[in-house]
Parts: sequence; C-alpha cells; structure tokens
Amino acid sequence: MVQAPAHTTTKELATLAIDLIKQAGCEYGDIRICNDRQQRLSASDRSLSRLSDNVSSGFGIRVLLDGAWGFVASHRLIPEEISRIVHLAVETAKGSRLTQQEPVKLVPVKAYQDKYVTPITIDPFTVPIQEKAELLLNINEQFLAYGEQGIKKAYSFLSFTQTDKLFASTVGSVIEQTIYRSYPGMGCTAIANGDAKSRNYERPPLNIGYEHIDTADLLGNIERVAHEAIEKVNAPELDTEGNTTLILKPSNLFLTIHESVGHPTELDRVYGYEANFAGTSFATTDQLHKLQYAAPWVNFVADRTQPQGRSTMAYDDEGVPAQQWYVVKDGILNDYLTDRETAYRLGRGSSNGSAYADSWSSTPMVRIPNLGLEPGKVGDSHTATLAEMIADTEDGILIDGIGSYSIDQQRRNFQFGGDAFWKIKQGKITGMLKNVTYHSMTTDFWNSVDALGGESELVQCGTNMCGKGEPMQIAQMTHACVPVRVKNIHVGRAS
Repeated sequence: MVQAPAHTTTKELATLAIDLIKQAGCEYGDIRICNDRQQRLSASDRSLSRLSDNVSSGFGIRVLLDGAWGFVASHRLIPEEISRIVHLAVETAKGSRLTQQEPVKLVPVKAYQDKYVTPITIDPFTVPIQEKAELLLNINEQFLAYGEQGIKKAYSFLSFTQTDKLFASTVGSVIEQTIYRSYPGMGCTAIANGDAKSRNYERPPLNIGYEHIDTADLLGNIERVAHEAIEKVNAPELDTEGNTTLILKPSNLFLTIHESVGHPTELDRVYGYEANFAGTSFATTDQLHKLQYAAPWVNFVADRTQPQGRSTMAYDDEGVPAQQWYVVKDGILNDYLTDRETAYRLGRGSSNGSAYADSWSSTPMVRIPNLGLEPGKVGDSHTATLAEMIADTEDGILIDGIGSYSIDQQRRNFQFGGDAFWKIKQGKITGMLKNVTYHSMTTDFWNSVDALGGESELVQCGTNMCGKGEPMQIAQMTHACVPVRVKNIHVGRAS
C-alpha cells in the first residue's frame, strides 16, 4: 500500500487523524491516503508520441462539524502535517457553517476493517515499456500498409492505472484497496475526395491486468477497421432527414446510457447540489416509482460488484460496501445513485455506495457506478439477436462506436453521433453512411426500444473520462449492455 516515512506507517497516520478529528468535537470525519500511478503510451504513425508514467501521493481529510463540511488535502505524509490539515479542515467547516442553509446529516454506516485488490493475472507495470511500445508501432505499421487505398494516419494507445487507497473514519472503519485498470485502443484515418474520416477500435476500459491487452484481438481487427475507414470516407450521407429505426451496438449505446440514465439519476444533481456540465435532472424525487422512464421490458442495474467493471471496488469513498440495485425496473424509475448525505435527504436508511473522489486531493461526490442495461430474457417476445433485429428491419440504420453528443441541462433532449453507420433495407445491410446523428427526448427514446439482445451479446463497454464538478473530477465506469432496436427516432446529418 501507500508508503510513508519509515518511522510512521500510513495506518498510524490515519489513526492520528481520526483521533484528532474526534478530539475536535466533530460529529464525523474521515481520511483517505492515496498513491495513484498512471502510465500512458500513445503512438502516432511510426512514432511514439507519448510516454508518461506519473505517480501522485497524498491525503485528504474531511470533517463534519455542526452540520457543515470541511475538506483539506496535502501531499506531505508526516504526523505534523496530519495535525495541521485536521485543524484547517475544522476551521473550514466553521467557515462553511456561516452560510449553511440547513445542517448536513448522514445515514449511518457500519465499521469495516477490510482489504481488497482487483483480481489480475499480469501486473501491467511489470511488462517492459519496450514491449508495449513495439506493439503500438506494429499496429500502426499494419494500418499504414493500406496507404495506397487511402489510409493516411494511424494511432494507438495503452493506458494503465494503479490506485492504492487507505480509508479510515470516525465510525471505526479501516479499509485498504488496490485498484488496477487497463485500456487499449487504436484507429486510422482515411482521406478521399477532399474528406477525412476515422474508424476506431477499443477493448473496453476495465479493471483488469495486462491480460486485457489481447494482441491477437487487436491485430486481428486491423484489416476490418482499415477497410471500414476507407468505405466510410467514400460513403454517402443520408438522403433525407426524418424518423427511422435504429439498431445500436453496445459500443454506441453505452454513452447514451451514461448521459441519459446515469447522470439524471445522480441524486446530488436531482437536488441541485451539483449542476455543472449539463447538470440537474428531470427525474425528480416526486416521480420515483412513478415515471415511465423506459419500455416495460427495459431494466437498468447499478452494480459496483460487477467483475472487471471500471468502477468496481469493495467500498466507496465513504466506506459504504459495494452493492447492486435497480435504477430503472420494468421501465419505471426505481432508485437513484446516492452518497450518505443525499440518501438521508431522500429518507433512506443507508447509502447505496455511489460516493467517489478521483484523487486524494478531491472530496467525494455522487458518481455513476457501473450502470448497465439488463439483457433481454430468453423466450421474451422483445428479445432478439443482432442478426435477427437486422433481418426484421425494413428500413433503418445500424450504428457502432461513439461520436459527438450533446444533451440539455436537465438531461431530457439529446443528440448522439457514432463512429460507423450502415444503411439497412429489407432486412439487409446495403452499405455505409457517414455524418449521421440521432435526436430524441430521454423518456421517448427509452420507451421506443422494441428489441433487446440476449445475455450472449452482453458487452462491458464504458468510459474512463467522465467529468463532473468544479473543480472538475474524472470518474470511470462500465455500462454493460446489449444491442437494441429503437423505433421512430429522428436522424439527421452531422454539421
């Protein structure tokens, strides 16, 4: 775990902090001591364009005094600094109390003494840099072999993180966690007729070791990706704008889930505590258990226990155990994503463990956990394979990968693009399109889903770059999902 000076262990520093917080008369307090390592390699054409391996260590102390929060952080892991930061946190809470409209109250949480490490086979930081760099340059070289056919740019990347975290609280918890994450991707750009179009392929960002860097899979997709980039740049745009049937692959759908289901159900947004980056939400608490969010056969499940999920860990950053729950069940808004503070305001007896801070220097806030679309049930009339959806579609568009997107400040009205589009006519794919966007209202869209893929087509797609808050924090989460078919959705040309 995190290393402190030899004369004082991190557990001793954490114990000191908790003792001082209690002595200050705070009703609650916690400390997170973290060591974050991130390694990133990127290659552009025949060059390694980036090689970074950064480590950031420090601690953050949070106190609740007379119903007001105080949070202060430091990088100096010594007893004297622990004492100074506790004092500053207490003084910050006193200052916050002067403008506090109502006191903060927290739902209870049990005390836990535990350790958790992401299950991995190969520690990504033990694999030589040279081996990683050679893989990226090999990928790019194979893309550039299609130069005469129009491929003029190639790019690839590998990203690895390891987070060691010790959490202790006045409740009595002492929790150590080590989280590993791996993420590879690649792509190329084709140029023709005065236009340039890219096509990308990624293995989803997951909590897993270097075994996720499947060389055979990456190299095996190069030919397909190159040919699709070439076809894409030469493809026509839509003949006309209007409503049509969409079939969305998981690689596209996960972002729609993220923006139109994940963020609207973060309870701090619902309450207006956090409103940056198209903040707040239409899914207000008076609609809980009432709002027809989606079609009755559509279910969204939050799950911090999901194997390899990007936000999977044993406890959140308030010491609340990882859980699984329905956010939307049988199409109805069923629950929210909570921390201990918002859960209390909602009238709950406990938090569902959605508090997360992106570093030792950040204070926890409500973040989307792994949030997935439940596959269709065997034998259900709305369950179909991707091939069956295509065969059963008279006129529509198949979309793969993500592109640009926008959504309004209440998460109602949205527009999404994609990375690749194919026209469907009379149950067959007839060729690629380019520059397509789809537009809808959140509840209209999810209520228009008429077919879901089954368990065998579930893919753990997700994001490693979700921004929220001011100053902005970055969180990561998986949105496991299946292909879906959505009827009567407006499509148009991207500008």
